Amino acid sequence: MIGYFVQRSILAFFTVWVISVLSFVIVELPEGDAATRLVLASSELFNEGDLKAMEHELRSYLALDRPRHMRYLTWVGNLLQGDLGRSFGTLISHQKAVKDLVGERISLTVALTGFTILVTWTFAIPVGIYSAVRQHSIADYTFTIMGFTGIAVPDFLLGLVLMYVAFAYFGQSVGGLFSADYIEAPWTIGKIYDLFKHLWIPAVVLGTSGTAGLIRVMRNNLLDELSKPYVVTAWAKGLGPLKLILKYPVRVAINPLISTIGYLLPSLISGSVIVSVVLSLPTLGPVLLTAVVGEDTWTAGFIILMLGILTVVGTLISDILLAVVDPRIKFTG
Repeated sequence: MIGYFVQRSILAFFTVWVISVLSFVIVELPEGDAATRLVLASSELFNEGDLKAMEHELRSYLALDRPRHMRYLTWVGNLLQGDLGRSFGTLISHQKAVKDLVGERISLTVALTGFTILVTWTFAIPVGIYSAVRQHSIADYTFTIMGFTGIAVPDFLLGLVLMYVAFAYFGQSVGGLFSADYIEAPWTIGKIYDLFKHLWIPAVVLGTSGTAGLIRVMRNNLLDELSKPYVVTAWAKGLGPLKLILKYPVRVAINPLISTIGYLLPSLISGSVIVSVVLSLPTLGPVLLTAVVGEDTWTAGFIILMLGILTVVGTLISDILLAVVDPRIKFTG
């Protein structure tokens, strides 16, 4: 196991380095740069002399007056020192520390996506097991239709439909995660209750396709296991159905679901960008979209790098859990 961890740690280091290079290059691919865009956007607020001074200061601060590889080294060096840089939003006067910008939204992002994942797994695994055990029953066909529908309907379209239904028939405004009275209010029991009142539609929208996919995977894998000789033998020897199914076939059939942890961790941070924009959710998804469109290299680069690191960590965790759940899987150096 020690050799396995050493090998994976070395691979993880190089993977994160490659991700950092790719994220920096991708963000800088569009023509122009952040300094030029910010100066043009702020041209009506400042005189020409101030704008030139600001542009010079911005280019020096963002290392735009240096070659691209030097900008990358400057960015990585600042990250290693804990300096995430500053985000300038749409105007020069709207600058904000990336650490503060990310910190404001990361807790709500984790709460929303964590709740969605919890609901998804809690619903998908039992339904997948039931569909496999009761194959070709009315319930199985019903869950199959629901599964294909959930996979086929785009998340953002489902969000728009649910927003209309909630407002037209239940009189509830579901945009955002808080009512207007609680957006700027400090955290209280009332604000937490208001958050849970608004969580259900984003959770349903974000979790529908994932739940449908997990149900299909769990059902199909379990059906394969139930037809294998060791299950037939256990049935013949009189082993109880509940113990037989949960102790043996389910442990094998659940392996592909455990493998998905590799992308569950980054989804805790990013969520769905399009759904977040449609539902006006205060998550990191819209921040990433705005940063990429506005060529905000430090903000977009840090968020993409963070997602890459979480993917690497999630993959390592899933590998460890697979070895714990399935004794047939062994660590190798």
